[in-house]
Amino acid sequence: MYRRDFLGAASLAATLAASSVAAPAASEIEEITLDQISAGLKQGRFTAASLTRMYLERIQRIDKHGPAVNSVIELNPEAEAIAAALDREAKAKGRRGPLHGVPVLIKDNIDTGDKMMTTAGSLALLGSPAPADSGVAKKLREAGAVILGKTNLSEWANFRSTRSVSGWSGRGGQTRNPYALDRNPCGSSSGSGAAVSANLCALAVGTETDGSIICPSSMNGVVGIKPTVGLVSRAGIVPISHSQDTAGPMARSLKDAAILLTALAGADARDSATAASAGHVASDYTQFLDPNGLKGARIGVAREFFDFNDGVDKLMEDCIGLMRREGATIVDPAGLKHGHPSGEAENIVLQYEFKTGVNAYFKSRGPAAQVHSLAELITFNERNKTKEMPYFGQELLVESEARGPLTGAEYLEAVERNHRLSRTDGIDAVLKEHKLDALIAPTAGPAWLTDWVNGDHDANSCSSPAAVAGYPHITIPAGFVFGLPVGLSFFGAAWSEPLLLKIAYGFETASKARKPPRFLPTVSYAS
Repeated sequence: MYRRDFLGAASLAATLAASSVAAPAASEIEEITLDQISAGLKQGRFTAASLTRMYLERIQRIDKHGPAVNSVIELNPEAEAIAAALDREAKAKGRRGPLHGVPVLIKDNIDTGDKMMTTAGSLALLGSPAPADSGVAKKLREAGAVILGKTNLSEWANFRSTRSVSGWSGRGGQTRNPYALDRNPCGSSSGSGAAVSANLCALAVGTETDGSIICPSSMNGVVGIKPTVGLVSRAGIVPISHSQDTAGPMARSLKDAAILLTALAGADARDSATAASAGHVASDYTQFLDPNGLKGARIGVAREFFDFNDGVDKLMEDCIGLMRREGATIVDPAGLKHGHPSGEAENIVLQYEFKTGVNAYFKSRGPAAQVHSLAELITFNERNKTKEMPYFGQELLVESEARGPLTGAEYLEAVERNHRLSRTDGIDAVLKEHKLDALIAPTAGPAWLTDWVNGDHDANSCSSPAAVAGYPHITIPAGFVFGLPVGLSFFGAAWSEPLLLKIAYGFETASKARKPPRFLPTVSYAS
């Protein structure tokens, strides 16, 4: 009921056996980097088609069966054919670039004009594919990537209820954290974070309004980049907020994430916000990756986002000590005047913008869709309560429907407050006061237990300042607390991706904290 059928294991095994090029061994696919994929393709150890089949087999074995992470909501039935065509192209003309033939998973709120659905996890959008590729999907295809499938998410990108369970959708069910299967993967890009961590794809794309790339990256032990709003097109992505939404890379290493960011960044006539990226788009974001990137950097510690628990506090102090040893100047504390910059004002803005944005998106899906407006979506959910609302409701949808147009005084005042507190009086002010390159904080605490009775138990997160401001934010694996990953965040001024990449890469190089998941049924307190 919840998921499209995957390729049968038996038929897949037969396909692999019949292949003239053997699929890479499991040891080759696990934790493989884009550099290693490029070398393997060049040396003929595997092809794009055999690599794609290996990922499909691993999804069968680990995501659908075995530990059943449940991170993939749908597979692309054309993936193998696309990969084979890319192999022929590479042989005839050479590879287009580092993503040529690379299997990538994208979140199920990103339109693809193909045989796959785009549903935001909702049964209401099931049945009629999107009419065209999103800006993100178009960029991926142009780079030669193989869109392997769609990942599960918190339904409507976690903008349905204040009592939601992250990683759950009516269509996809519950995604689980691959480090401890009873723990939550965080939302809303939960499937993308869990899938790339579990080595079900080479790379993944998530989306964020406030924390939805950063939190699942942290809790699934991977790298996440939330770009400056306008660096990556949002055209064809199910919206929440045009002032905060962005897509971004999720990967097992910062270099791989930077390669994906290079492919995704750039102007798109269908998204007016991307016009502001002129002069800020790098031709290759890997050029900023400096293993000595911490040397000489001035980094401020945003202490208001600490105090999760003793384990996280100790880990963060260890990270700060490492950065000092690597040559960074640490300004501690360098607090933001408004830690969570706007509170209720952010909620007001999101509700107004969601209503306007999602109604426009429904129109883009055409008459064949089951619902054509937010009001119809609310009615659909009530009519399908047992499937869509077994654990939590839709009060955010109802509240959003009650909001007026974007010309109203309440909305305009809230937007002004958001940007003033997060930008002028927030990140910009503290960077200027202390002459900082970036701010750091623990991204989030360790993953909480998934709880369908009470909803999420998430604690303090540092995502809001950069999210509300529309500024860039990178999280890097920092270490583990009782075997659960914890990320370290780096965030700064608008369009400061190059500087953040340099500093974060210096930390990643020195810390080497990423460890693959073991799919434990629960936390091992001896870890």
